[in-house]
Amino acid sequence: MKLHSDLSQRAVVFSEELPWLDSPAPGVQRRLLEREGKEVARATSLVRYAPDSRFAAHTHGGGEEFLVLSGIFSDESGDYPPGTYVRNPVGSNHAPSSEPGCLIFVKLWQMSPDDQARVVVNTNNATWLQGMVEGLQVLPLHTHGRETVALVKWKPGTYFSRHSHPGGEEIFVLEGTFEDEFGVYPQGTWLRNPPGSTHQPFSQQGCLIYVKTGHLLN
Repeated sequence: MKLHSDLSQRAVVFSEELPWLDSPAPGVQRRLLEREGKEVARATSLVRYAPDSRFAAHTHGGGEEFLVLSGIFSDESGDYPPGTYVRNPVGSNHAPSSEPGCLIFVKLWQMSPDDQARVVVNTNNATWLQGMVEGLQVLPLHTHGRETVALVKWKPGTYFSRHSHPGGEEIFVLEGTFEDEFGVYPQGTWLRNPPGSTHQPFSQQGCLIYVKTGHLLN
């Protein structure tokens, strides 16, 4: 399966317009944002666990990265409430489940083999930093090589300068509405800007976004 798999192309997906598709595990459904491959695939998805659902134990040959959006996600290592960011490195394995049900934003097979740090960040009690312009706050989540991952809060009426992304940029809008000269992106929008792209982002309403940069050259 190929879905927005050409990383040299810009992609915009309004996830709340997508259908929920059944996974191989009963009670676990997905909204596909990008994908290349069959069941084992390079993928970015929203994954919804019904209460008391679980996935069979499996190994992440290309690593796994996820952010819990609602509910509680669990595995052998612990329980992860809303706002928890987790990276399971290449070769890691687990048997995920959710007793109350949950929704996660998840990326698979997109991790460098030499990035072996397991990362768990509870963003609810982490320290936010001042951004590059007034009205922005940044919560760094992970850095490895060219890749950086962060959450960014935009106060209403915040504008950023025009800039380019030599290694590309990926955004998922968690709250509010993110904008640039190419469009308006409400909550649930997934946006990918390819390497070398340029834009001037802003938010009139205010927003919270997940941002990953530098990784599309890998």
